[in-house]
Amino acid sequence: MERSIPQLLVSLDGKEIDSAGEWKERRRPELLELFAEHVYGRQPVSRPQWMIFAAAAQELCLDGKAVRKNIDIHFVGDGEGESGGQGRIRLTLYVPADTGGAEKKRWPVFLLLDHGRLSAVREGESPSTPFWPVEQIIDSGYGTAMIAAEDIDPDAHDGFRNGVHGLFDPNDRPRAGDAWGTISAWAWGLSRAMDYLETDPDVDSARVAVIGHSRGGKTALWAGALDERFAMVVSNESGCTGAAISRGKVGERVHQINTAFPHWFADNYKRYNEREEELPVDQHMLLAMIAPRLLYVSSAAEDEWADPASEYLSLQLAEPAYRLHGLGGLAAAPFPELDSPLHAERCGYHIRAGRHDLNEVDWTYVLAFAEGRL
Repeated sequence: MERSIPQLLVSLDGKEIDSAGEWKERRRPELLELFAEHVYGRQPVSRPQWMIFAAAAQELCLDGKAVRKNIDIHFVGDGEGESGGQGRIRLTLYVPADTGGAEKKRWPVFLLLDHGRLSAVREGESPSTPFWPVEQIIDSGYGTAMIAAEDIDPDAHDGFRNGVHGLFDPNDRPRAGDAWGTISAWAWGLSRAMDYLETDPDVDSARVAVIGHSRGGKTALWAGALDERFAMVVSNESGCTGAAISRGKVGERVHQINTAFPHWFADNYKRYNEREEELPVDQHMLLAMIAPRLLYVSSAAEDEWADPASEYLSLQLAEPAYRLHGLGGLAAAPFPELDSPLHAERCGYHIRAGRHDLNEVDWTYVLAFAEGRL
């Protein structure tokens, strides 16, 4: 199938973008607006007017190698016509333990969005799981944090009455076609976690990476596009409306994701069911909005639903945004062999053997890419 991919570096009025300045001031804002209007929906509020961080006592763990902290992020709805009430996001943070050096060290951190896989970990069980191998991350010289999507917004089509939709959505008029979906709500929650990480004395907030798997990978990409405080964005097997190009994609398509998960995106996105070629954007443009920051995309060989070839193509097509900043990419590199990661200056990719999941192999490749970059 021929893919009629929209041009990344041509503005809405037809002007070619040929500098980093024009990208930042003109093209990137256009693309953010298009994705908000047609795909993910607009967040009605950024940082709430009232928000506090409540930290429990920290404790040593992993045989003294790490410090664990539990933080509650409390906020109150303050949007126009809000239903009122208070929300809470629980954040679990691990950082390497202080070795007693002359200067207190601040650590780069990987922030992970969880969808129900890590409930037991949050309650105090062993933190090292294949999905979130905390000890491996600590041993590699990074901290890591986790928040649960369920604390932000339920993964169910509940009429947008609960979670942060219930706190911030106007309830005095019909829902707009560009109102935020659940993916955008989860991305909002990742930014609130970043608000906390900026205050933690053990965290180097200039070196925070956001990572997500599957629907979490879609969320990480949108969060990274919206919030430039994230120094690195990692999409693991995010597929349709994540890293993968929509036009000509195999596996899951726009109409299928909108049918199975009608709450994830703006209602406007449903206009493009079986009409992806009419979208004013495609997903390489989302990836390009991470430039010039670090971007890593990963796939699994048995994950045909996500379409690894379309994920890699999207990363390649995002390269012109990096070139505007004097940085190379992977446009000239052929699709890699299994378990043979590709690294450019600010972009990386791997496809591993196996099924749709996030595991220690993925983390090993991601951590190797981050070494010396993050």
